Amino acid sequence: MPTQIFVNLPVKDLPRSMDFFRTLGFGFDPRFTDDKAACMVVSDAIYVMLLEESFFQTFTNKPVCDARTATEAIMCLSMDSREAVDDRVARAVRAGATAPLAPRDFGFMYQNGFQDPEGHVWELVHLAGPPPAESVGVSA
Repeated sequence: MPTQIFVNLPVKDLPRSMDFFRTLGFGFDPRFTDDKAACMVVSDAIYVMLLEESFFQTFTNKPVCDARTATEAIMCLSMDSREAVDDRVARAVRAGATAPLAPRDFGFMYQNGFQDPEGHVWELVHLAGPPPAESVGVSA
């Protein structure tokens, strides 16, 4: 079995977050979804646990970051084409997200993204090929 990843994100309004991501075409696993948490299925190996903020706090002794004012992580998902990247960003914006950065084309990689209504940053990329050796490890 391949390793799976479960990204845990705090949210203030779980129903709104679920509605937002349903609009983008994501489903939820009912076995791991209740009034405190929702298991969003990204793929067979990638899941995002949207955790009501007070429930999220039970998993850490540190303060919970407000993603509207600070960045705690950037979730990056690959897409099959540039058009798929732009379509998903447009759908996200129509559903209430913001697009804080302009799309970027690095030749080997096309990048666009959005900030969801809870403030979490989602980067979507289409990889057209391997990066040139000089660009590996270079932040845009």
